[in-house]
Formats: sequence, C-alpha cells, structure tokens
Amino acid sequence: MPGGGEQILVVGPSWVGDMVMSQVLYARLRETRRGAAIDVLAPAWSEPLLARMPEVRRAIPMPLGHGELELGRRWRLGRELRARAYDQAILLPNSLKSALAPWFAGIPRRTGWRGEMRYGLLNDLRLLDEQALPLMVQRFAALAQEAGEPLPQRLPAPRLVVDTVQAGHCRDALGLAPGRPLLALCPGAEFGGAKRWPAAHYAELARHYLQQGWQVALFGSANDREVTAAISAHCRDYPGCFDLAGRTRLAEAVDLLSLAAAVVTNDSGLMHIAAALGRPLVVVYGATSPAFTPPLNDNAAVLVSELDCAPCFQRECPLGHHRCMQEIPSRRVVAELDRLLAGGGEG
Repeated sequence: MPGGGEQILVVGPSWVGDMVMSQVLYARLRETRRGAAIDVLAPAWSEPLLARMPEVRRAIPMPLGHGELELGRRWRLGRELRARAYDQAILLPNSLKSALAPWFAGIPRRTGWRGEMRYGLLNDLRLLDEQALPLMVQRFAALAQEAGEPLPQRLPAPRLVVDTVQAGHCRDALGLAPGRPLLALCPGAEFGGAKRWPAAHYAELARHYLQQGWQVALFGSANDREVTAAISAHCRDYPGCFDLAGRTRLAEAVDLLSLAAAVVTNDSGLMHIAAALGRPLVVVYGATSPAFTPPLNDNAAVLVSELDCAPCFQRECPLGHHRCMQEIPSRRVVAELDRLLAGGGEG
C-alpha cells in the first residue's frame, strides 16, 4: 500500500443512501493508510452528512448538477483541485463525467471500477466481480485496497456523529415531547412509487403506536408531502402525530432521527441514515432487494415480498397492482418492531 500522510480525493455519489454507505470507504482508508487526509467532492446537499463523518477532512461542493457535462467547468474545477496536490483520486460513480475533474487535476493515481469507457481517464482501473462483491459497501471498500486484495471478513458499518444540542433544539421547536417514545416513519422514496409501502399501512402502524402513548413523526422531503399528508389525515383523531416533510433540513433530520425509539422506512436514503444512527429499524422491501443495499445495523429487520415478480427493480409497478407492498400488512411490522424493542436482535 502507499505510504502514510497521503492526500486522497474521493468523488462521492449523488444519492443520500449511497453517500451514507460511502463512509465505509473512508473508514477503511483510515484503517489502512496511516495519517491519510480524505476530502470528498460531492453535491452541496451532502455536506451535512459528510460533516457527521469524522473520517472526512473536508467536503468540496461539486458545482455541477447530476448529469451535466459542461467540459469547461469541469476543466476549471480540475485546475482548482490541482493546487491541492492530491496523491490519489477514488471515484465511486461509474460515469465518464465523474472521471474528468481528477484527470484535469493531474492526480497521479486515479482509481475506480471500469465503466462508461473511462480508459485513460483512470490509470488504476478495476474490473468488478459482482459475485465476489455483491454489496455496494463492499464495492466501495474494495477501492481502498490494492486490486485483488481480499476484504476483511467484517467491514466497519457507517456511523454518523450526532449534534445532540441541535437535536434537542429541533425537537423543542417542532413541538415533540421529550418524555414520550418517538416512532419515526419515512414513507417516501426518491426512486419511485414501487419502493413505497402504502400510506394506509403506514397510517395503521402510526395509529397502533399512538394508541400506546407514543408520538409519531413523519419524515421526508417536500416531494413527500402528498404521502405524509395522507398518513397524517388518517391519524387526525389521535394527538401526537407530526408531519415534518419539507420542514427540516438534512442535518436536522439526521439529528431528530437519532431521538427515535424506532424507525420504519422504505428502501430509501433515510433508511441508511437511521441505520447509521443505530436506531431499531424495520425496512419494507418490494421492488428492490436487501441483497445489494441492506440496512447496515445489527438492530434492524427487513420484510421482503415473496411474490415471484419481486424484486422487479422498476420505478413503478409494471403489472399495476403493487402487491409486493400491498400484501405486507402493518401487523407484521408491529411484530418485528416489538421483537427488536424487546432485544430480539437482527431479523
């Protein structure tokens, strides 16, 4: 392996869940490269997540949107990065565009998986064996090592550092009670509707815990307001249901989720955040599979459809019935949550 004190630039992913999982790479770099300094070039929205990863020295905002080529701006970015004298660039995206700035920067070693004709742009080009590395976190972590070097049997899991003071301020500002257990529900999914457990099922789950004296917080972005409003409407007769969709910044959502006694989510970015906070967690899978991006948390359980058509990995149900999610009832989630809360361990 290269010597200590290296300056390493990581080109980060563009999705919340992938960004959380990328912490496994940073942890492996810190384990294997003594004194290495790690900077991450990533979308500006990810800065609050990276600030909660102690392995990362600096987040560098990517000035271009996802999918934008703009060669001139990438060249200028590369020239700015050149002044930082990085020893290595590690690319997590497989796109050609992601390889341009490190190449323009003249970073001597440019590491990544083969993809989108990046020959020449990368000079440490790896050929992925998907069977040997079935998990996304394994594929990220393998880039911290030499080609072909085996991974350790157990990788470090993502673990986000929480701002406990801000968590308390946010809780108080939003009216959540400090003395009541909090169930966090995350019903959105940027990928598409096929990933979403039905709002009516979330509402049944919420009412069950509200009747037990819990409070319920609905997390999501402004794009999730339609589904969180539907859940909230079903719970209007029970005090203690808070619709927070679009009302919190990402940093605040992270800190508030750390206060949850339990979390229920779809396969989403907030799922990975909750896992990285060590929360008791139940994840409902339908169109996707935990075989690639499971929750990295020993106190988590997954519910997976047994239909022949699942997982389809489509944004919307191609058959129009969405049975993979419809047929997972709220009572199964309650049973898994109760088991986790009683100390039943991983599901």
